[in-house]
Amino acid sequence: MSSRAFITGISGLELSATEREFIRGTQPWGFILFKRNIETPDQVSDLVGELRDCLGEADAPVLIDQEGGRVARLGPPHWPVYPPGAVFGALYDLDKALGLKAARLSSRLIAADLIDLGITVDCLPLADVPVAGADAVIGNRAYGTEPAKVAAIARAVTGGLEQGGVLPVLKHIPGHGRAAADSHFRLPTVDTSRKELEQTDFAAFQPLADLPMAMTAHVVFSALDPAQPATTSATIIRQVIRGVIGFQGLLMSDDVSMNALAGSIAERTRAIVNAGCDMVLHCNGNLDEMRDVARETPELAGEALDRARRALASRKQPEPFDRQAARAELEALMDRVGTA
Repeated sequence: MSSRAFITGISGLELSATEREFIRGTQPWGFILFKRNIETPDQVSDLVGELRDCLGEADAPVLIDQEGGRVARLGPPHWPVYPPGAVFGALYDLDKALGLKAARLSSRLIAADLIDLGITVDCLPLADVPVAGADAVIGNRAYGTEPAKVAAIARAVTGGLEQGGVLPVLKHIPGHGRAAADSHFRLPTVDTSRKELEQTDFAAFQPLADLPMAMTAHVVFSALDPAQPATTSATIIRQVIRGVIGFQGLLMSDDVSMNALAGSIAERTRAIVNAGCDMVLHCNGNLDEMRDVARETPELAGEALDRARRALASRKQPEPFDRQAARAELEALMDRVGTA
Protein backbone atom coordinates (compact mmCIF):
# COMPACT_ATOMS: atom_id res chain seq x y z
CA MET A 1 0.00 0.00 0.00
CA SER A 2 1.25 3.49 -0.83
CA SER A 3 1.67 6.08 1.90
CA ARG A 4 -1.10 8.59 2.42
CA ALA A 5 -0.36 12.29 2.56
CA PHE A 6 -0.54 12.80 6.31
CA ILE A 7 1.63 12.71 9.42
CA THR A 8 -0.04 11.56 12.61
CA GLY A 9 0.48 11.83 16.33
CA ILE A 10 -0.46 9.14 18.83
CA SER A 11 -2.09 9.31 22.22
CA GLY A 12 0.39 7.99 24.76
CA LEU A 13 3.61 6.26 25.72
CA GLU A 14 2.85 3.14 23.71
CA LEU A 15 0.56 2.17 20.89
CA SER A 16 -2.92 0.92 21.64
CA ALA A 17 -4.38 -1.96 19.68
CA THR A 18 -6.70 0.43 17.82
CA GLU A 19 -3.80 2.72 16.93
CA ARG A 20 -1.84 -0.23 15.55
CA GLU A 21 -4.83 -1.18 13.43
CA PHE A 22 -5.25 2.41 12.27
CA ILE A 23 -1.61 2.76 11.22
CA ARG A 24 -1.59 -0.55 9.35
CA GLY A 25 -4.83 0.27 7.60
CA THR A 26 -4.19 3.88 6.60
CA GLN A 27 -0.39 3.98 6.04
CA PRO A 28 0.49 7.53 7.13
CA TRP A 29 3.72 8.89 5.67
CA GLY A 30 5.16 9.54 9.10
CA PHE A 31 4.64 10.29 12.79
CA ILE A 32 5.16 13.15 15.24
CA LEU A 33 5.93 12.83 18.94
CA PHE A 34 4.98 15.11 21.85
CA LYS A 35 5.67 15.19 25.58
CA ARG A 36 2.74 12.84 26.20
CA ASN A 37 4.66 10.23 24.20
CA ILE A 38 7.94 10.60 26.09
CA GLU A 39 9.09 9.13 29.39
CA THR A 40 12.54 7.51 29.17
CA PRO A 41 15.08 6.96 26.38
CA ASP A 42 14.35 3.22 26.20
CA GLN A 43 10.60 3.82 26.08
CA VAL A 44 10.92 6.38 23.26
CA SER A 45 13.25 4.13 21.26
CA ASP A 46 10.81 1.22 21.65
CA LEU A 47 7.88 3.42 20.60
CA VAL A 48 9.70 4.70 17.52
CA GLY A 49 10.56 1.13 16.55
CA GLU A 50 6.98 -0.02 17.00
CA LEU A 51 5.63 2.84 14.90
CA ARG A 52 7.90 1.84 12.04
CA ASP A 53 7.11 -1.84 12.47
CA CYS A 54 3.38 -1.13 12.22
CA LEU A 55 3.95 0.82 9.05
CA GLY A 56 6.34 -1.74 7.62
CA GLU A 57 8.83 1.01 6.77
CA ALA A 58 12.20 0.88 8.53
CA ASP A 59 12.99 4.46 7.50
CA ALA A 60 9.57 6.04 8.02
CA PRO A 61 10.06 9.65 9.17
CA VAL A 62 9.49 10.34 12.86
CA LEU A 63 9.21 14.05 13.69
CA ILE A 64 9.49 16.09 16.86
CA ASP A 65 9.51 19.77 17.86
CA GLN A 66 12.84 20.09 19.62
CA GLU A 67 13.85 23.73 19.26
CA GLY A 68 15.33 24.49 22.67
CA GLY A 69 13.87 26.97 25.13
CA ARG A 70 10.17 26.52 25.83
CA VAL A 71 9.50 24.38 22.75
CA ALA A 72 11.24 21.16 23.73
CA ARG A 73 9.54 17.77 23.89
CA LEU A 74 12.66 16.16 25.37
CA GLY A 75 13.99 17.51 28.65
CA PRO A 76 15.38 16.73 32.09
CA PRO A 77 16.13 14.38 33.70
CA HIS A 78 17.01 12.34 30.60
CA TRP A 79 17.86 15.07 28.09
CA PRO A 80 19.66 18.42 28.36
CA VAL A 81 18.08 21.86 28.20
CA TYR A 82 19.03 23.89 25.12
CA PRO A 83 18.80 27.68 24.69
CA PRO A 84 16.00 29.40 22.79
CA GLY A 85 16.71 30.92 19.42
CA ALA A 86 16.95 34.49 20.72
CA VAL A 87 20.13 33.59 22.62
CA PHE A 88 21.90 32.85 19.34
CA GLY A 89 20.66 36.18 18.04
CA ALA A 90 22.09 37.99 21.07
CA LEU A 91 25.46 36.28 20.63
CA TYR A 92 25.37 37.04 16.89
CA ASP A 93 25.04 40.74 17.76
CA LEU A 94 28.22 40.48 19.85
CA ASP A 95 30.13 38.41 17.30
CA LYS A 96 28.49 37.04 14.14
CA ALA A 97 30.82 34.05 13.82
CA LEU A 98 30.29 32.99 17.44
CA GLY A 99 26.51 33.38 17.13
CA LEU A 100 26.45 31.09 14.10
CA LYS A 101 28.79 28.64 15.79
CA ALA A 102 26.58 28.41 18.88
CA ALA A 103 23.48 27.86 16.75
CA ARG A 104 25.20 25.08 14.84
CA LEU A 105 26.56 23.43 18.01
CA SER A 106 23.18 23.48 19.71
CA SER A 107 21.37 21.88 16.80
CA ARG A 108 24.17 19.35 16.33
CA LEU A 109 23.76 18.31 19.97
CA ILE A 110 19.99 18.15 19.55
CA ALA A 111 20.47 15.95 16.48
CA ALA A 112 22.62 13.56 18.50
CA ASP A 113 19.89 13.28 21.13
CA LEU A 114 17.28 12.56 18.46
CA ILE A 115 19.30 10.02 16.49
CA ASP A 116 19.93 8.07 19.70
CA LEU A 117 16.15 7.57 19.84
CA GLY A 118 15.61 6.88 16.14
CA ILE A 119 13.96 10.28 15.53
CA THR A 120 15.03 11.56 12.12
CA VAL A 121 13.19 14.87 11.58
CA ASP A 122 13.20 18.02 13.72
CA CYS A 123 10.68 20.81 13.16
CA LEU A 124 13.42 23.41 13.13
CA PRO A 125 14.67 26.03 12.14
CA LEU A 126 12.34 29.02 12.41
CA ALA A 127 12.59 31.91 9.97
CA ASP A 128 9.80 33.95 11.55
CA VAL A 129 10.59 37.65 11.96
CA PRO A 130 8.73 39.08 14.98
CA VAL A 131 7.64 42.70 15.27
CA ALA A 132 6.66 44.87 18.22
CA GLY A 133 3.14 44.08 19.43
CA ALA A 134 3.07 40.54 18.03
CA ASP A 135 1.80 37.67 20.10
CA ALA A 136 4.43 35.96 22.27
CA VAL A 137 3.84 32.57 20.62
CA ILE A 138 7.02 33.19 18.60
CA GLY A 139 8.78 35.54 21.00
CA ASN A 140 12.23 34.34 22.02
CA ARG A 141 11.98 31.35 19.70
CA ALA A 142 12.97 33.77 16.91
CA TYR A 143 16.59 34.48 16.01
CA GLY A 144 16.09 38.20 15.55
CA THR A 145 14.17 40.93 13.76
CA GLU A 146 16.37 41.40 10.68
CA PRO A 147 15.68 39.01 7.78
CA ALA A 148 19.33 38.49 6.84
CA LYS A 149 20.31 37.72 10.43
CA VAL A 150 17.38 35.34 10.88
CA ALA A 151 18.23 33.50 7.66
CA ALA A 152 21.92 33.22 8.57
CA ILE A 153 21.21 31.72 12.00
CA ALA A 154 18.53 29.43 10.56
CA ARG A 155 21.09 28.16 8.03
CA ALA A 156 23.56 27.45 10.84
CA VAL A 157 20.88 25.55 12.78
CA THR A 158 20.09 23.58 9.64
CA GLY A 159 23.75 22.71 9.22
CA GLY A 160 23.98 21.27 12.71
CA LEU A 161 20.91 19.10 12.21
CA GLU A 162 22.10 17.84 8.85
CA GLN A 163 25.58 17.01 10.19
CA GLY A 164 23.84 14.94 12.85
CA GLY A 165 21.75 12.97 10.36
CA VAL A 166 18.46 14.78 11.12
CA LEU A 167 16.24 16.41 8.50
CA PRO A 168 15.10 20.01 9.13
CA VAL A 169 11.59 21.40 8.71
CA LEU A 170 11.54 25.14 8.02
CA LYS A 171 8.76 26.99 9.81
CA HIS A 172 6.39 28.81 9.73
CA ILE A 173 6.36 29.67 6.04
CA PRO A 174 5.68 32.38 4.82
CA GLY A 175 5.98 33.91 8.32
CA HIS A 176 4.30 33.93 11.74
CA GLY A 177 6.29 36.78 13.26
CA ARG A 178 3.69 39.52 12.76
CA ALA A 179 0.74 37.53 14.08
CA ALA A 180 -1.04 39.30 16.93
CA ALA A 181 -2.69 36.06 18.07
CA ASP A 182 -1.55 32.53 18.86
CA SER A 183 -2.84 30.32 16.04
CA HIS A 184 -3.22 27.43 18.48
CA PHE A 185 -6.25 29.32 19.81
CA ARG A 186 -7.54 31.70 17.11
CA LEU A 187 -6.82 32.86 13.58
CA PRO A 188 -4.39 35.80 13.30
CA THR A 189 -4.75 38.36 10.51
CA VAL A 190 -1.80 40.40 9.26
CA ASP A 191 -2.72 43.58 7.37
CA THR A 192 0.81 44.52 6.25
CA SER A 193 1.31 45.44 2.60
CA ARG A 194 2.67 42.87 0.17
CA LYS A 195 5.71 45.06 -0.52
CA GLU A 196 6.67 45.22 3.15
CA LEU A 197 6.07 41.50 3.62
CA GLU A 198 8.36 40.75 0.70
CA GLN A 199 11.08 42.97 2.16
CA THR A 200 10.89 41.48 5.66
CA ASP A 201 8.91 38.32 6.45
CA PHE A 202 9.26 36.57 3.10
CA ALA A 203 12.87 37.74 2.70
CA ALA A 204 13.95 35.67 5.71
CA PHE A 205 12.68 32.49 4.03
CA GLN A 206 14.11 33.08 0.56
CA PRO A 207 17.74 32.09 1.39
CA LEU A 208 16.37 28.87 2.90
CA ALA A 209 14.22 27.85 -0.07
CA ASP A 210 16.41 24.82 -0.75
CA LEU A 211 15.52 23.10 2.53
CA PRO A 212 13.82 19.72 2.06
CA MET A 213 10.66 20.41 4.08
CA ALA A 214 8.68 23.36 5.40
CA MET A 215 5.63 23.89 7.60
CA THR A 216 2.96 26.50 6.85
CA ALA A 217 1.65 29.31 9.04
CA HIS A 218 -2.02 29.44 10.05
CA VAL A 219 -2.03 33.20 9.39
CA VAL A 220 -4.18 35.36 7.10
CA PHE A 221 -2.24 37.88 5.02
CA SER A 222 -5.01 40.24 3.94
CA ALA A 223 -2.99 41.88 1.19
CA LEU A 224 -2.69 38.50 -0.54
CA ASP A 225 -5.77 36.52 0.47
CA PRO A 226 -8.21 38.15 2.91
CA ALA A 227 -10.31 35.00 3.25
CA GLN A 228 -7.90 32.12 3.89
CA PRO A 229 -4.82 31.57 6.06
CA ALA A 230 -1.63 30.59 4.25
CA THR A 231 -2.20 26.92 5.06
CA THR A 232 -5.43 26.77 3.08
CA SER A 233 -4.74 29.52 0.53
CA ALA A 234 -3.91 28.30 -2.96
CA THR A 235 -2.99 31.90 -3.80
CA ILE A 236 -0.37 32.18 -1.06
CA ILE A 237 1.04 28.71 -1.64
CA ARG A 238 1.32 29.27 -5.39
CA GLN A 239 2.30 32.95 -5.52
CA VAL A 240 4.34 33.35 -2.34
CA ILE A 241 5.63 30.04 -0.98
CA ARG A 242 6.35 28.45 -4.36
CA GLY A 243 6.72 31.80 -6.17
CA VAL A 244 8.26 34.73 -4.29
CA ILE A 245 10.08 32.57 -1.75
CA GLY A 246 10.85 29.85 -4.27
CA PHE A 247 10.44 26.89 -1.91
CA GLN A 248 10.20 23.65 -3.91
CA GLY A 249 10.48 21.06 -1.14
CA LEU A 250 7.82 19.07 0.71
CA LEU A 251 5.21 21.45 2.14
CA MET A 252 3.32 20.28 5.22
CA SER A 253 0.59 22.08 7.09
CA ASP A 254 0.91 23.16 10.67
CA ASP A 255 -1.35 21.10 12.93
CA VAL A 256 -4.78 20.68 11.34
CA SER A 257 -6.40 20.50 14.79
CA MET A 258 -5.34 24.03 15.83
CA ASN A 259 -8.19 26.43 16.48
CA ALA A 260 -7.04 28.94 13.87
CA LEU A 261 -8.62 26.76 11.19
CA ALA A 262 -12.36 26.74 10.58
CA GLY A 263 -14.70 23.82 9.94
CA SER A 264 -14.57 20.16 10.87
CA ILE A 265 -11.32 18.22 10.79
CA ALA A 266 -12.44 16.64 7.52
CA GLU A 267 -13.24 20.04 5.99
CA ARG A 268 -9.91 21.47 7.14
CA THR A 269 -8.04 18.51 5.68
CA ARG A 270 -9.73 18.89 2.31
CA ALA A 271 -8.96 22.60 2.29
CA ILE A 272 -5.28 21.97 3.08
CA VAL A 273 -4.94 19.41 0.30
CA ASN A 274 -6.87 21.50 -2.23
CA ALA A 275 -4.75 24.57 -1.48
CA GLY A 276 -1.59 22.74 -2.51
CA CYS A 277 0.03 21.42 0.66
CA ASP A 278 1.75 18.09 0.06
CA MET A 279 1.17 16.77 3.57
CA VAL A 280 -1.40 17.23 6.35
CA LEU A 281 -0.06 17.27 9.92
CA HIS A 282 -2.31 16.04 12.73
CA CYS A 283 -0.86 16.19 16.21
CA ASN A 284 -3.25 15.66 19.12
CA GLY A 285 -3.58 11.86 19.04
CA ASN A 286 -7.39 11.89 18.90
CA LEU A 287 -8.17 8.71 17.00
CA ASP A 288 -11.52 9.86 15.61
CA GLU A 289 -9.85 12.96 14.17
CA MET A 290 -6.97 10.86 12.85
CA ARG A 291 -9.48 8.71 10.97
CA ASP A 292 -11.09 11.83 9.46
CA VAL A 293 -7.70 13.07 8.28
CA ALA A 294 -6.84 9.69 6.78
CA ARG A 295 -10.15 9.53 4.88
CA GLU A 296 -9.61 12.95 3.35
CA THR A 297 -5.97 12.68 2.34
CA PRO A 298 -4.95 11.11 -0.97
CA GLU A 299 -2.25 8.57 -1.53
CA LEU A 300 1.06 10.30 -2.18
CA ALA A 301 1.51 10.66 -5.92
CA GLY A 302 2.92 12.97 -8.56
CA GLU A 303 4.89 16.01 -7.42
CA ALA A 304 4.02 15.45 -3.76
CA LEU A 305 5.47 11.95 -3.89
CA ASP A 306 8.57 13.22 -5.68
CA ARG A 307 9.10 15.89 -3.01
CA ALA A 308 8.63 13.37 -0.22
CA ARG A 309 11.16 11.02 -1.78
CA ARG A 310 13.68 13.82 -2.34
CA ALA A 311 13.30 14.98 1.25
CA LEU A 312 14.02 11.55 2.69
CA ALA A 313 16.86 10.92 0.24
CA SER A 314 18.57 14.15 1.37
CA ARG A 315 19.16 12.87 4.90
CA LYS A 316 22.86 12.36 5.58
CA GLN A 317 24.66 9.91 7.82
CA PRO A 318 25.81 11.52 11.09
CA GLU A 319 29.34 12.87 10.97
CA PRO A 320 31.91 12.01 13.69
CA PHE A 321 31.20 14.10 16.76
CA ASP A 322 32.62 14.67 20.26
CA ARG A 323 29.44 15.34 22.20
CA GLN A 324 31.17 16.20 25.46
CA ALA A 325 33.49 18.72 23.83
CA ALA A 326 30.64 20.29 21.86
CA ARG A 327 28.53 20.69 24.98
CA ALA A 328 31.38 22.35 26.85
CA GLU A 329 31.99 24.70 23.93
CA LEU A 330 28.30 25.62 23.71
CA GLU A 331 28.15 26.34 27.44
CA ALA A 332 31.20 28.60 27.14
CA LEU A 333 29.54 30.51 24.32
CA MET A 334 26.33 30.87 26.30
CA ASP A 335 28.35 32.33 29.17
CA ARG A 336 29.48 35.05 26.76
CA VAL A 337 25.86 36.10 26.35
CA GLY A 338 25.22 36.00 30.08
CA THR A 339 28.13 38.29 30.87
CA ALA A 340 27.63 40.75 28.01
